[in-house]
Amino acid sequence: MKKTVLEKINSELTYFDGGMGTLLQQAGLSLGELPERWNLTHPEVVKQIHTDYLAAGADIVKTNTFGANALKFSDSELEEIILAGMRLAKEAVEKAGRGYIALDIGPCGKLLKPYGDLEFEQAVALFAKTVKIGAPHADCVLIETMNDAYETKAAVLAVKENCNLPVFVTNVYGADGKLMTGADPKAMIALLEGLRVDALGLNCSLGIEQMLPLLPTFYQYSSLPIIVNPNAGLPKEEDGKTYYDADEERFSTLMQEAVKAGARVIGGCCGTTPKFIEKTVQKTKNVAPMPVTNKNYTLISSYTHAVEFSQKTVLIGERINPTGKKRFKQALRENDVNYVLQEGIRQQDSGAAVLDVNVGLPEIDEVALLQEITVRLQGVCNLPLQLDTTNPTALENALRLYNGKAMINSVNGKAESMHAVFPLAKKYGGLTVALTLDENGIPDTAEGRLAVAQRIYQCAKSYGIDKKDLIFDPLAMSVSSDPGAALVTLQSLKLLQNNGFRTVLGVSNVSFGLPKREAVNATFFSLAMQSGLNAAIVNVDSTEMLKAYHAFNALCNLDENCGEYIRFATEKLTAESPQVLENTAKKAENTSMEGGSPLQQAIVKGLKEQAKTLTEGLLTEQEPLKIIDGQIIPALDEVGKGFEEKRVFLPQLLMSAEAAKWAFEAIKTHLLSSGQTQKKRSVFVLATVKGDIHDIGKNIVRVLLENYGFDVVDLGKDVAPEKVVQAVLDKRAPLVGLSALMTTTVPSMAETVQLLKEQAPWCKIVVGGAVMTQEYADKIGADKYAKDAMETVRYAEGVEKTLSERKEK
Repeated sequence: MKKTVLEKINSELTYFDGGMGTLLQQAGLSLGELPERWNLTHPEVVKQIHTDYLAAGADIVKTNTFGANALKFSDSELEEIILAGMRLAKEAVEKAGRGYIALDIGPCGKLLKPYGDLEFEQAVALFAKTVKIGAPHADCVLIETMNDAYETKAAVLAVKENCNLPVFVTNVYGADGKLMTGADPKAMIALLEGLRVDALGLNCSLGIEQMLPLLPTFYQYSSLPIIVNPNAGLPKEEDGKTYYDADEERFSTLMQEAVKAGARVIGGCCGTTPKFIEKTVQKTKNVAPMPVTNKNYTLISSYTHAVEFSQKTVLIGERINPTGKKRFKQALRENDVNYVLQEGIRQQDSGAAVLDVNVGLPEIDEVALLQEITVRLQGVCNLPLQLDTTNPTALENALRLYNGKAMINSVNGKAESMHAVFPLAKKYGGLTVALTLDENGIPDTAEGRLAVAQRIYQCAKSYGIDKKDLIFDPLAMSVSSDPGAALVTLQSLKLLQNNGFRTVLGVSNVSFGLPKREAVNATFFSLAMQSGLNAAIVNVDSTEMLKAYHAFNALCNLDENCGEYIRFATEKLTAESPQVLENTAKKAENTSMEGGSPLQQAIVKGLKEQAKTLTEGLLTEQEPLKIIDGQIIPALDEVGKGFEEKRVFLPQLLMSAEAAKWAFEAIKTHLLSSGQTQKKRSVFVLATVKGDIHDIGKNIVRVLLENYGFDVVDLGKDVAPEKVVQAVLDKRAPLVGLSALMTTTVPSMAETVQLLKEQAPWCKIVVGGAVMTQEYADKIGADKYAKDAMETVRYAEGVEKTLSERKEK
């Protein structure tokens, strides 16, 4: 009896096929032609490619549906194309008498909000259309070539909500080991395992040689089979044709190393052919794959990184919570989201690793507000969040839109609570905080609290939730009303730890009703950490708590070379000395925040409403040009520098650009009301070249150039060389930027460059995109290869400066 595809990958080394587009190009796919249409126009070619891969030893064939979505095709054509693609794969499998069919789903080509213009639910619906048509005819679904964690989540939910097939996911990692929007492998493992995909890994972008260094992290942390589908090396260009620098021999040799490093499902992507797969099968068929085992790591994640709950206590900032906070309650009632965002940023700057988010007040719409705060907070802060609510609807809405794997606060031992929360944790993933109380209240003894924890765990298991995805709160009670409360909590911590449970505490509850609470809190915190506490919900602005935390870590060898303690002592404690406080107060006369004016800080942090309000205030006392040159541009430069140094990631860069845009809009409105116009910088023509329909990268460049004041002429995507040249001539533009994602469109870029050199020799040409390299740029005669949007901005500024100096001479 034939194994299911899941049985196959979990029991033995399994082979995907290789590239489809490369072979279609060799068969005559023309520039700009959508390859999915060949399911209808050249079905025999597509079917033969599947047949050749199966004959080469591939176990799973990917349907020719990678780009089949409703943004590119009408509903009727989409259905026709997908059904044809499924039929062709099925016919090839039946002819071979073996094999499995993977419904292939690629990215939609748009960035999701808040960084782009596509709503999360629109993305889910987009992918769902493809799934509904193709899934009934497939053995599994492959979501591949995703370079954004949020879009990946939307695609996974679309699959999970519309079929019961196994889900495989591979993401695109750059040379820095991260997705375009910043996620590292550990973050993606946390997210995808939380969403309960069946296998995960990486594909495209890099050759196998560049992928190998990432595999140890995948195998260390992932409890799932690992997929590796690399390109045939890195792309090169010769005589107007694109090729890859690894042949079948080198590719297959390196794939042996991938299997030894933990890869279990292997195949190819761009540039690979049936010969690559055949050679890989020959080289690896006798290599025993590494076993698939459950990795006992407790992880949560944001859109950039994961936080691990292990020996070192994780600090969870407690301040986004109305309890006992009059000003915070006022902000919630007035829907002052900006205040909440600033509170989150401040806690991140103070050292929180996770932020608790509680917006529950009886008189507000908690469902809507928690959802809004979750999305907005992730736009300005890259810390994982702990979603803190007793409202199941509010929890589900926030979990659905959360970009990563969140903490869920909380569940307890009451049946009603467990059956409301655990289905959500199962669907969306999460680390669930479990309170050791039930229908009978809070047990008086450590043994009683352990018994509640064990009942909660048994219920969680019935939903398929692992112990590693639960963290138990044995509840700190006030010693002012019960002198023995702290001892019971500490005993409970030890007992829970001895039974393999992770633990968390809201530390400050212990001192309720006492004077000078910080001294009690800090001492109790130290005792709790000594008892094995994994996470603490604390006020990270409390110097006493941070003293206890950093000193404990240094003493317990949890702080390498006492580095964090030294930084804390020299920066935080020194900053609180009387002399430093006096100097800081003087400095505050000019700037209210370290590192720049309030407007600069609002832009750096991505606080768009605040940036607009502050700009409007400054316009009453300063000239617009002074605000632009003295505050807005320096703030963008600071973020840009962080991006270049890999301290700031693309989402943060885009949110800062959005804040700057709001500031510019305030200036534009002011100028219009006074009959003035805003002076533009040089004209910069942008285009995605002929035959290429991908424009995310080009759009990011446009946003940044516009915020730096350049007069951008965006010609869109799939732009003919003649149209680019005409725009440059019409505007006498000194700068043009060309983007290409697909290897097949590099010749079109070369043609555009050549035409520009002939007809507009004064114009400087910048090229970029996933397939571009410095070598490509040099060969086709471009003036600049820009690896990212900020490099384009820097080059444009340099060109403009040179032109200005020439005019002055």
